[in-house]
Amino acid sequence: MNAGIVGIDIGFASLRAVELSNAHSATPTLMRFYEEPLPPGAVSRGEVLEPNTVAAAVKRLWSKGGFKSHQVVLGVGNQRVIARDLTVPKMSLKRIRESLPFQVQELISVPVAEALLDFYPIAEIDGDGDGGPQITGLLVAAVKEAVLANVMAVQVAGLTPVDVDLIPFALSRAIQRAAASTEVLVQVDVGAGTTSVVVTASGVPQFVRLIPAGGDDVTQALAARLEIDQERAEQLKRSVGLASRADPSDSESAAIIKEVATDLLTSLRNTVTYFANTRPTMPVARIVLTGGGARLDGFATALGSLTRLPVDAPDPCGGVLLGPGVDEAALRASAGSFLVALGLAMRSAA
Repeated sequence: MNAGIVGIDIGFASLRAVELSNAHSATPTLMRFYEEPLPPGAVSRGEVLEPNTVAAAVKRLWSKGGFKSHQVVLGVGNQRVIARDLTVPKMSLKRIRESLPFQVQELISVPVAEALLDFYPIAEIDGDGDGGPQITGLLVAAVKEAVLANVMAVQVAGLTPVDVDLIPFALSRAIQRAAASTEVLVQVDVGAGTTSVVVTASGVPQFVRLIPAGGDDVTQALAARLEIDQERAEQLKRSVGLASRADPSDSESAAIIKEVATDLLTSLRNTVTYFANTRPTMPVARIVLTGGGARLDGFATALGSLTRLPVDAPDPCGGVLLGPGVDEAALRASAGSFLVALGLAMRSAA
C-alpha cells in the first residue's frame, strides 16, 4: 500500500507532523516533516481547547509543509488518559475490547460511558485452577470529550482521522525501529505540560505512566516569581538551566529552575523505582530521553544521577528511509522532536 499517512503531534506550543509513504511495508519512507507554532491557550497539556484555532494552524501546517495525504493519525497523552495493568481470560482481541466496559469501571475514575477504552495485549499466561489461559496487558482509557476535541480540530481542517494512538506507544514504536533492542528500556518524553513514561522489553510496552508536569512548568514559575514576561522566562530557562556554572547574577533563576525541575526528576525516579520493585525479573538497562523539556541544560545528567542509569538520546530519524528532498541535517538537529509524530504515522502499519 503506497498511500501516505501523516502522524500529527498536537503539542502545547506547536503542531508537528510527519508523512510516511509505504507505511505498511518493511521500509517506510519519510516524505516530509514540518512544525507550525500554535498561539497561547489553543492547547493545554495535549488537549485542544480552541478547535477552530488549531484547525487554522493545521491548514497552515499542510500548506507550508507540503503534505499530500489527508489521512492522519492523532496522539493522546495527558492527565485525562490512564494506562493500567489488566489480565483477562484468553479470547480474541475483538472480544476483549467488547468486554472492557463490563469489567473496568473500578479501574477508572470516570463513568465508562464517558471514556474510550482499548486493550494492549502483552503476553499469554497459564490460568490458575480451572480459570484457563489468560492474557496480560494494558488497559488504556481516555476521557471521550478530550479525544473528540482533538479529532474535531483536524476534521474542521479537512483531514480524515483514521486512528488515535497513545503517545507513549507511538514514541516506543519509533525508538524501537531506529535501534531494535532486547533490553528493558525506560523511554521518557518531556513535553511542555505532560511527561510520558513507557517501559519496554524487546520493544513491547510493559508499563505506562503520564505525569502532569513538563518543561513549561519551569517557564511559568520563572515568569510568576520573577514578575517577567513569558518570552524572558523562556530565555532564562534555556540560558541558565540546571548547570552549576550559572552566573551569580542568575542565582535566583537557577534556584527556581532547580526547584521545579527537581519535582519532575523525583517523579521520574519514583516511577522507575516503582517499576523495578514490581517487576524484579525485568531489570532496567537504560533510559532513552527525548522531548522539548528534556533539552533543559543539565536535565539528562541529573536524571542519570538520580536513577543511577545511563541516559541516551534516540535516533531522530526513527530508522526509516528518507525521501527525496528531506533535509536530514534539519531532522537530526530537531533532537527527536518529531519522533512522536513519526511513531503515530507508523501506527497504520502496527
